[in-house]
Amino acid sequence: MNASKDNSAERADAALDFGAEEFYDADDLEEIGYEADAQAEAAGASTAGAQAPQPEDPYVVGGQRLQKVLARAGVGSRRVCEQLIAAGRVSVDGVRVTEPGVRVDPATQDIRVDGSRVLTDPDVITVMLHKPAGVVTTMEDPEGRPTVAEYADRYLSEHAEQLGGAEKAAALRLVHVGRLDADTEGLLLLSNDGELTHRLTHPSYEVPKTYVAVVKGRAAAGLPRRLRRGVELEDGPIAADRAVVKDSGPDASIVEVTLHSGRNRIVRRMLAAVGHPVIRLSRTRLGPLTLGNLRPGAMRALNGAEVSALQQEVGL
Repeated sequence: MNASKDNSAERADAALDFGAEEFYDADDLEEIGYEADAQAEAAGASTAGAQAPQPEDPYVVGGQRLQKVLARAGVGSRRVCEQLIAAGRVSVDGVRVTEPGVRVDPATQDIRVDGSRVLTDPDVITVMLHKPAGVVTTMEDPEGRPTVAEYADRYLSEHAEQLGGAEKAAALRLVHVGRLDADTEGLLLLSNDGELTHRLTHPSYEVPKTYVAVVKGRAAAGLPRRLRRGVELEDGPIAADRAVVKDSGPDASIVEVTLHSGRNRIVRRMLAAVGHPVIRLSRTRLGPLTLGNLRPGAMRALNGAEVSALQQEVGL
């Protein structure tokens, strides 16, 4: 084997460790008829003194103080949250609240700051998992293969104390948000936030996903443009939003692809169609979230800023 072949092999081998590296370079028109007939005038007169329906008072007897709920959700200190409320930037069930002493139920009420939903229910959890290759993205597998459900159960068990005790943790259920095929590793979310899960997986929201692939053969300089132009597959055409060749050698290359399609094994099929079968594949980004230094098999709960960014991504 010559020296150039040795160098390309070393680069490809080094690229197989995905966990620690960040692979990023820096109308309707409404027609209104104005009829001034006697009947309309009479109707208007009869309702002139009627008041518009008032929004329902969001105060909950026995609830928790709003500023405390916001502070615990990571919005800011108790004092900062009081200032946000006084400024009229907080709403509860669609009603703007300006009194910090209002008591609310964080588990059932919709609480927002500047229109963005605040996750105030402590039982609603979203966890990032670095799914290892060989793990099936299902809650159970008849073939006995390891599943992401095992990781979800492990997370709840390991964090039972901060979740309110073993009994409460055992009553919670985290499910996978979307899928990664068994051979693909990388960023996968586990959550019991139903609305967030629905929006992240529904194709109409078009959440972008980024993958890094080690592929067979030397990737030509024109490959990214070809992927962006689109590739014809048996179930229809597919085009990358972004594609970059990170490294290229005679035996193997590293290609980064961003797209918003959720079709089955789409990245593998796309790259195979252009003559570069995938050797190894990892999802490194989902919307605003990045895998970062999370190692295969490791998990962590999303912080408040990450949850907020995800909600903005899907219009929550």
